[in-house]
Amino acid sequence: MEAVYIYSVLSMGGLGALLAAGLGFAAKTFKVERDERIDKIEELLAGANCGACGYAGCSSFAEAVVNGEAEPNGCPVSGDEAAVKIAKILGVETSSSEKKLARVLCSGGVKETTRDLEYRGIESCKAAKLVNGGEKSCQYGCLGLGDCEDACPFSAIKINDNGLPEVDDEKCTGCGECVNACPQNIITLAPESSQTHINCSSHDPGKDVRKICEPGCIGCGLCVKTCPVDAIILENNLAVIDYEKCINCGLCAEKCPTGSINFTGKRIKEIKITEDCVGCTLCAKKCPVDAIEGELKKIHEIDEEKCIKCGLCYETCKVDAIMLVYED
Repeated sequence: MEAVYIYSVLSMGGLGALLAAGLGFAAKTFKVERDERIDKIEELLAGANCGACGYAGCSSFAEAVVNGEAEPNGCPVSGDEAAVKIAKILGVETSSSEKKLARVLCSGGVKETTRDLEYRGIESCKAAKLVNGGEKSCQYGCLGLGDCEDACPFSAIKINDNGLPEVDDEKCTGCGECVNACPQNIITLAPESSQTHINCSSHDPGKDVRKICEPGCIGCGLCVKTCPVDAIILENNLAVIDYEKCINCGLCAEKCPTGSINFTGKRIKEIKITEDCVGCTLCAKKCPVDAIEGELKKIHEIDEEKCIKCGLCYETCKVDAIMLVYED
């Protein structure tokens, strides 16, 4: 009987050794070499595995970059510095892209809007939307139950006391998870430098908006007429801004009768061209309202009646000959 056990153990051990040797041989024979650049690139990424790049995770993105299927600057979380280093590993050049941040296009919180019903159910915007579109009379507004907050992997968005999401710009990476989580589509990604936002997503007629939301867009079109660079259009009763065209002058926010346009920058009180002007004409060419005049190689002047104080001339001047005075 003991001999049977001994033979069994020996035979099983031998079979195991044989299989192990076979697996080792197969591993060496059929081994797929992993490009070492993939690991180097993955080390430069944020490690959030948020999917904002369009791939399942950081490892998948790194592999796609090495295979030429993704751009070195394709990760919005890691930023330009990482993109430059990734490009260096690959031996290519990359263009820097401005960081984008989440922006909530709704300012109708608990205090500013009316309600049609009281929702008592699962604390989820998606669930509330199934019940007559939620509590608010505005079918386009924020439902305030925090799907965006739950989705954010960086704790960069919180629901405030007024039932609206607030974004922490320092924590936000622009991954877009909150955008995907919002069933109302009121969250967008905007360039970090953008200082003008239309905080409304309603397509209701103006007369209806006035009844249910104090700061809602009424589609009056004043902002469209005011914008000097045609960066705002009306789409189905709603003002929509083109961030690529917008020059952050803040004029639209001043004209908006309901306050639905939020301008976070500082308005310019006065613009002066100093004696350091070399008359290069760059400022005159850049001015969107032709408010700057002057001959080549002579000091230019600003037409105060035309000037909208947008500051583009200041940004264009190469010799620091333009001074800005801001409002208090």
